[in-house]
Amino acid sequence: MVNFLFYLSLFLIWFMLVYHMFLMQGGYMHFLKYRKKADLWEKRMAYYPKVSIIIPAHNEEVVIEDTIEAMIRLKYPRKRLELIIVNDNSTDNTGAIINKYARAYSFIKAIHTKPPYAGRGKSGALNSGLVAATGEYIVVYDADNQPEEDAVYYLAQALQNDQKAGAVVGKFRVLNANINMLTSFINIETITFQWLAQAGRWFWFKLTTIPGTNFAIRRSILEELGGWDERALSEDTELSIRVYNLGYHIRFFPAAITWEQEPETFKVWWKQRTRWARGNQYVILKFLIQFFQLKNKKVYLDLFYFLFTYMLFLAGVLVSNLLFVLNLFMDLDISAGRISLVLLVLAFLLYMTEIMLALSIEKEQATLKNMLAVILMYFTYSQIWLALVVYSLYLEAKRVLLKQDVVWYKTQRYKQTS
Repeated sequence: MVNFLFYLSLFLIWFMLVYHMFLMQGGYMHFLKYRKKADLWEKRMAYYPKVSIIIPAHNEEVVIEDTIEAMIRLKYPRKRLELIIVNDNSTDNTGAIINKYARAYSFIKAIHTKPPYAGRGKSGALNSGLVAATGEYIVVYDADNQPEEDAVYYLAQALQNDQKAGAVVGKFRVLNANINMLTSFINIETITFQWLAQAGRWFWFKLTTIPGTNFAIRRSILEELGGWDERALSEDTELSIRVYNLGYHIRFFPAAITWEQEPETFKVWWKQRTRWARGNQYVILKFLIQFFQLKNKKVYLDLFYFLFTYMLFLAGVLVSNLLFVLNLFMDLDISAGRISLVLLVLAFLLYMTEIMLALSIEKEQATLKNMLAVILMYFTYSQIWLALVVYSLYLEAKRVLLKQDVVWYKTQRYKQTS
């Protein structure tokens, strides 16, 4: 029995590692090809669809002005652009800052939500913005984002030229990557996620997950779906599956780039990532219940990926670690012996290869400093993530069993220093 559990856990771990290597190859192939598509589409871009940018903002006075200034610099015809900033029941100066810009620029609209329909989370604020939007395409940015000048143009360009795309997802980079070791880890994590999970899944399966920011979606689709699910902590993942179920695909188009802040302290990181994990677990449960009602069979692949990541792979790692520790104190008669050590070393090398390949795609990221950071991440950041997922599973199970309300945690922002 012990040997069966040990071999099963090794299989689960290696299945994920090999699958990620497969995805990373696809991500690299997408990197080599997407720019040609952008050049081709630019020649066809004779019409500029009207775009509504929605920014939900709750107590964002530290960052909102920089974000609005970045939106003002966007290279998109001003008459075809509207910026809707939803001041979601803020108690600081967010509302006053938004009003100042709304008075100065006619394309900026300020929306101020009030209780009881306020302060419930990002989904509620986005739905409020959607009601006021008039654009053909809806673009979403978080309140700490600074998109590059052509980001919205590329998002609209992709939707305009790919009629089968229900949404288009851009790339995001870490604005505060060099603050400390934690932000350095997050920078590496986000680069790897985008080129491995996003670009890789798009290249092989035409699957991509809508992130919380820097994406465009057809307004008609949002209206058909009834907007965002206000019970979902990961409203982006939940929306992705519903878009796929309508028969559309979601394109990953890294020509559209935004820069965003990431947590600078472990406490803020833990709260943010716990919300993300719980949100994805909510999505798994919600759509597993509806499993046989899903129309687009590709959704099954994504559901399985999330199930594997947050449950099966996690179980494999925990079981293998537990058996390893127990074997130090008692003879469990595990037959793998030296083979398990070889597999452990190979798993580490495969992990390093995947991440360094992803970093090599981004300019000045495949450095010795980052390689050393990746090694350190394996033994620290990655192991803490496992504990975080276990904790989030406990919280989500308690919420379901006790029928608790969903509580939204807003990530802390930091004043940018030049």
